[in-house]
Amino acid sequence: MAVESTQLSFIARTWTPSWLTVVVASLVACASNSGSAGGSGSGGKNNGGSIAAGGSAAGGNMTGGQSSGSSGSGGTASQGGSTGSGGSATATGGASASGGNPASGGNAAGGAPAAGGQGTGGKASGGAIGLGGAANGGSTSAATGGQTTGGTSATGGASGTGGTSGSYHPCPTDAACKIMPFGDSITDGYNQDTPGGYRIELFKRAHMDGKNITFVGSLSNGPGTVDSVSFPTHHEGHSGWTIYPGGGRDGISYCLSANDLKKCLATNSVMAEYKPDIVLLMIGTNDCIVQYDLANAPKRLGDLIDTIYTQLPSVLIVVAQPIPSRGDASQSDDTGLSARIKTYDDAIPAVVKTRADVGKHILLVDMYTPFNANKASLIEDQWHPNLAGYVVLGDQWYSVLKPLL
Repeated sequence: MAVESTQLSFIARTWTPSWLTVVVASLVACASNSGSAGGSGSGGKNNGGSIAAGGSAAGGNMTGGQSSGSSGSGGTASQGGSTGSGGSATATGGASASGGNPASGGNAAGGAPAAGGQGTGGKASGGAIGLGGAANGGSTSAATGGQTTGGTSATGGASGTGGTSGSYHPCPTDAACKIMPFGDSITDGYNQDTPGGYRIELFKRAHMDGKNITFVGSLSNGPGTVDSVSFPTHHEGHSGWTIYPGGGRDGISYCLSANDLKKCLATNSVMAEYKPDIVLLMIGTNDCIVQYDLANAPKRLGDLIDTIYTQLPSVLIVVAQPIPSRGDASQSDDTGLSARIKTYDDAIPAVVKTRADVGKHILLVDMYTPFNANKASLIEDQWHPNLAGYVVLGDQWYSVLKPLL
């Protein structure tokens, strides 16, 4: 896979059209309860890891993520804020007429809510932004940076932060793009009525647009076909797992090295084994559920990301801010969990920016906002989306990925 080395930049901008907040960053889910609504003894989900202390009511935990807005990859080199016209080394990120102003950098044509398109800004169809150019002419902290605040999808849109050069595409041109869904029970697709989770809607959207993608990982579940097309069922979603082992839980970090604990692969890191082009990372909700050293949870997330880049320097990582919990006191939910998740979520943009500032291909997706105002219709139990919620998650992931596939 040929990947241009490009310096990325970051700026997060939040705005709320009704219930959607779009968070913008550069080229970033906790999943089970520790026992407030029941816990499994050693469990995880269908294919998940063990849960030593707690678990969801059905034996697993979710990991959330948030998203809102569009890919922070924004305009094309000619329209989306290239270094030449959209935020030069001394510019403020999108001052020129063609460098990501409202007319060409994430306007209503770049992903209007009615059309469910990408709010990626830059070009009308939601292409990737160049190294500069803000959707609203805003300045950025990086010399080449820019900002997009593009349109939303019908369900709330995903937001990307930062940007890549217009020529950056993580996927090969002669083979399917390998995407690794990496996280806990939401990645797995927890609950009997939701096997496959968000991966079904993500695959459906990509196939409708003629994008050639596949999913990779050591686990497998989901339907045999989606829209009469063979569905790639692999993933790396481990129910109930935290970022690193702790709080009585296994950690997703197990998957980044060979180990003899029968976790992930016994002989290799899943990254080295499957070599994904894109990693969809949604992890951290279980840390919040069991309240495992939450002050250092963002640092653990950053360490996890750094380990992935050590093994795959050119991979694109899309990091999700987890969804809230249901928080229904009448059903004995942990009513303080959503606040803990939100505190963790608010620290994630800085984790992403730090990696983007040194040239890593990394994007941020806000999954919290579209769920927070619609918990009753999108969340099935304390932590896991229902079918409609997984559709929202699939749409959010795809709105970031579409311009880059």
